[in-house]
Amino acid sequence: MKILIADDDSISRVILTAVLKKWGFEPVAAVDGGAAWDILQRPEAPGLVILDWNMPGLAGLEICRRLRKLDSRNPPYVILLTARGDKSDIVRGLEAGANDYVSKPYDHEELQVRIGVGRRMLELQSHLLEAQDALSHQAAHDFLTGIFNRGAILDRLAQEISRAKRDQGALNIGMCDIDHFKYINDAHGHQAGDKMLVAFARCIQGRLRDYDSFGRYGGEEFLVIAPGSVGHGGESLYERLRAGVADTNIPTNAGTASLTVRIGVAAGTGRSTVDALLAAADAALYKAKADGRNRVVYASPSL
Repeated sequence: MKILIADDDSISRVILTAVLKKWGFEPVAAVDGGAAWDILQRPEAPGLVILDWNMPGLAGLEICRRLRKLDSRNPPYVILLTARGDKSDIVRGLEAGANDYVSKPYDHEELQVRIGVGRRMLELQSHLLEAQDALSHQAAHDFLTGIFNRGAILDRLAQEISRAKRDQGALNIGMCDIDHFKYINDAHGHQAGDKMLVAFARCIQGRLRDYDSFGRYGGEEFLVIAPGSVGHGGESLYERLRAGVADTNIPTNAGTASLTVRIGVAAGTGRSTVDALLAAADAALYKAKADGRNRVVYASPSL
């Protein structure tokens, strides 16, 4: 574990560096507050910081204040070294943003214990962030397929419309519906149907561009959001998706199976609305179903 030491006194800095190495840490030394602040701006800055209160240029107290003003999900744990023993000074240091303090001259055993507390707090903070990220991912992704769920893909659609309005751009959406999916569930069971949904999602996801978005709209319906203009020719994105699905063989307990998909495509601009785009894509999807499935149908360019 890296620990940043900021102390303008070279003897104190060398001694503390040696002590931390003996305890199994990786010390990073800074000769003053300015050098310490520069190190703390780096992406891989140490998570635990030991600051001397009095340093030329930038004092430890001011570094604490600056750190707490930063919008950081994972702020460092700061131990303030100070020869000031008054309670009012200790309060000032903690109010400035220090997590703990150690009085000079410090006792090595006490410092080691306080560093251990800081390390445990950082580990707890890291675990909490991981749990938050996991919950955020679960809230925005479909449990079965791992792609965006309905709420998240609709949020992304609203964002892409706003982007198109800002950049005076365009976007297309494709409403995808797996052909005869009810028959798959009825004939082979819902477990087989789930495998088909996962395989379908992987097939589509592997053929999208980095800036496209893909989510499960509901049941066997999926939504593709393609920023920019997409042509209607056989080489368009949606034709490639349709052909890719038709060419994919999916292993099941009863042997390999294949799927086909119908896609209703609607084009829009920054003046479009989420409801209008979805309605147009849904109407095109209905026409694709009426025309015989396994096809792409484009909505009238009225949006």
